[in-house]
Amino acid sequence: MGYALAGAARTRGANVVLVSGPSELPSPPGIELIRVTTAAEMRDAVVPRAAQADVVIMAAAVADYAPSAAHQQKIHKDADTLTLTLVRTPDILAELSKQRARAEWPLLVGFAAETIDVVASARRKQREKGVDLVVANDVSRTDAGFEVDTNEVTLVSSDSEEMLPLQSKSAIALQVVQRIETLLTQSRSPVRT
Repeated sequence: MGYALAGAARTRGANVVLVSGPSELPSPPGIELIRVTTAAEMRDAVVPRAAQADVVIMAAAVADYAPSAAHQQKIHKDADTLTLTLVRTPDILAELSKQRARAEWPLLVGFAAETIDVVASARRKQREKGVDLVVANDVSRTDAGFEVDTNEVTLVSSDSEEMLPLQSKSAIALQVVQRIETLLTQSRSPVRT
């Protein structure tokens, strides 16, 4: 979805920086592409740039945990068992939300890649992380989400839920970008008393 969103935003006239993990997808034309391999590298690429953006969309399904140590050489079968210690990866969306709470910051959009209680999990994420919009999708499906060209999502904001039925990722991306444009316009509207 990240590449489709970047392409849709660029089509709508945005200047786009796409921070991407390993992917075989071609870079959408007219955007700046930054490739990373780890959650820490993604954090280092995203956080410093976020304050200059009007909108930050966090669509990557970054692993929540990573091995505590990386081995440069093959680990041989010396024992019958092997214990692997995992440590939490940086929660980039939570960090951006905390920074935004201290200063006027861009619109913040997150994704909830879930397998159960998809909308409820997205609602909790939206509330707990204080983001403007969460795009929720069921990644256990074979016809939507990862490794296919289609998706079905629910857009969750503080006051609404809107389901976008199964369709191409590019069509979903365009609708998400249009919803973001509406939120951006509303956030810039003067308050009337």
